[in-house]
Amino acid sequence: MTAFDAAGRPRSLPFDRWTAVTVIAVALAAALVAAALYRALGEHGGVNSYALLADAFLHGRFDSPTCFDSDCARFQDRIYVIFPPVPAVIAMPLVALFGVDARGFIPISLALTAVSGWAWWGIAGRLGLGRDARLWATLAFIFGAPAAYVTLRGDGVWFFAQVVALALVSLAILAALDRRLVLAGALIGLAFLSRQMALFVAPFLFALSRPRGARLTAFDRDTISDALRLGAPIIAAIGLYCLYNWARFGAPLDTGYAHIADYPPENDRNFITWRILDLGLFSKDYLVFNLAHLFLQGFHVEFGGKYMTELVRMDPMGTSLIAASPFLLYVFYARADAKLLVGAVVIAIVAGITLFYHSNGFSQHNVQRYALDWLPVLYVLLLPALAADPEKAAERLKMFRLLATYAIALNVAAFALTALTKGAT
Repeated sequence: MTAFDAAGRPRSLPFDRWTAVTVIAVALAAALVAAALYRALGEHGGVNSYALLADAFLHGRFDSPTCFDSDCARFQDRIYVIFPPVPAVIAMPLVALFGVDARGFIPISLALTAVSGWAWWGIAGRLGLGRDARLWATLAFIFGAPAAYVTLRGDGVWFFAQVVALALVSLAILAALDRRLVLAGALIGLAFLSRQMALFVAPFLFALSRPRGARLTAFDRDTISDALRLGAPIIAAIGLYCLYNWARFGAPLDTGYAHIADYPPENDRNFITWRILDLGLFSKDYLVFNLAHLFLQGFHVEFGGKYMTELVRMDPMGTSLIAASPFLLYVFYARADAKLLVGAVVIAIVAGITLFYHSNGFSQHNVQRYALDWLPVLYVLLLPALAADPEKAAERLKMFRLLATYAIALNVAAFALTALTKGAT
């Protein structure tokens, strides 16, 4: 028996190379889910400061008796968890049942990331992707980009906030595509109350929501009505945040970040604390460091010992976005329209601000997690590349599959290496 039939044509095999790639990618994604479940089983309480903030809300106050991490503020002899309030509100039922030492933040993170995945499945469909392309678009975004990492570490206050914000932003994008503008505004307002940078996504939501053929900058009644429907909940969220700041620190624009260096004792300070004390929250001195890690740094494993053969740790400063998630290069195919212009401006503003920020997301392994503040915008611009004419889309999807599988494999490898070194930072 040969591999060719009587006509000399190759027999069609039920299991070709692309099926194999799909099986590998799904298996790798399942490994990351299993890793999250494993971490959930071993999750320790008393480490996520959002439990303290939730407990404060439950008892009608804003300050806490202590803090579970170094990013708290000491103001007028009181300790404050400075982060925005919505993730604490989500955690309130858990804390009400089990107290401030409650475990369960990773299971909540898994559920929220599942919501994000559902939203991106819907977003891909609204943008015209076929079923196979929708599967790959969702797999790539959830498991081949920073979303999987922040889910795995959802027991930490910083990561939990990003999981919450990502779910809300993803749902807001889906609502905007469906022209459910009040809902989109409410969701992005809640996202802003989880991660402040989410506020800048609002103009992009407005661009996404425009009816086909409608001008972006028209000043007719319908356009103004759309802007008000989207903007009113966002303005309400901004007002609530200003009121929240005033109640804590006596000024509507004082978020508490200026006070975080006053919290940890000197013997518990790290380079982040010293940066804030000596250089400030924002400084041009951080630019080269942040640029290098966002765009240039590769997958970096450190070795040590006499022979440089001992595995020390994964680089806790992370891997550059393109090195970790090369499928994002498909944004090269983005359509040149008003949405691209608005999206590019949003990305430039958010990424530009964070390039001068005192932290690039430390600690993190194989990701640049702050990119999650603008990555959904880039991904919406990218996805239509997989919804072009059927022949072109099918050809583009082949390489996208390979790059997405590679990205997911890197996340699995990073988790394994970090586990082997017991999370050394």
